[in-house]
Amino acid sequence: MRNAPLMLCAGEALTDMIHQGGEQWVSRTGGSTWNVARALAVLGEPTAFAGAISRDRFGDALWAASEAVGLDMRLMQRLDRAPLLAVVEQGEPPRYFFIGDDSADLHFTPALLPDGWPDSLRWAHFGGISLAREPLASTLVALAGRLKARGVAISYDPNYRNLMTEAYTPTLRRMAALADVIKVSDDDLRGLFPGMGLDEALQQLRALSPDAYCLFTRGGQGASLFHGTQRCDAQAPPVKVVDTVGAGDASVAGLLHSLARHPERPLQSHLHAALAAGSAACLQAGATPPPPTAMLQLFNQLEGEVL
Repeated sequence: MRNAPLMLCAGEALTDMIHQGGEQWVSRTGGSTWNVARALAVLGEPTAFAGAISRDRFGDALWAASEAVGLDMRLMQRLDRAPLLAVVEQGEPPRYFFIGDDSADLHFTPALLPDGWPDSLRWAHFGGISLAREPLASTLVALAGRLKARGVAISYDPNYRNLMTEAYTPTLRRMAALADVIKVSDDDLRGLFPGMGLDEALQQLRALSPDAYCLFTRGGQGASLFHGTQRCDAQAPPVKVVDTVGAGDASVAGLLHSLARHPERPLQSHLHAALAAGSAACLQAGATPPPPTAMLQLFNQLEGEVL
């Protein structure tokens, strides 16, 4: 495949149906892995999203938003199936559920992708609810294993949701073991390791892939980045927050962008890139990719504080 992508994000693209009060609802495009793909594309990475969407107006919106940021569209499949919807009844504390027992995303078929699509791949990102919904989950875990065997670096963000019961544990262990980068939040750890302290939960997760980069975010309490025996910590740069939706996905994209473009950077700078991207995403409403100019300004601000 000519001009094949260097980065891949595989999983779910969905529509958030958000309650506005009374009988009013608003729809927003979203999906954890799809958000990461868009953020990477905006940051200048040749990126494709691999997944399946519906042929209705919800799928049309996802397709248009993908094209708008320059995603490679050749790996996105459109099917005559229902859309995947995330119904958000309440924001804080969150109350939500998913509609899509036989939706398009579940029928993504890697065998139908164009010949030669993985030839140039350097990084592949997985995560979100796509890894908790069968048969898609098994399809993606197998795909991650094949790409890893080809030498592609694997990124994994479990992005805990209430679908991830005890049955998700084997997937968590398999994906973490494959991963070269793991991103996890304090809320993720509480959901994935119920009843366990955060330090112990993080230790157990890191033990599955001890040499991986591990980005651990703690909301307003800052973040840490681990790599082998190294660790660094930092606070996010102060910004006027419009919305925190998609900030975690943006931070993954910022880290992957930094690792891919600037592998020589010290660990602290990679962490700053992740935090700058996440904070830049908070400057806009919804799961909007971080503006590159704002990310660069925030990154330079954090680097200056170290100097």
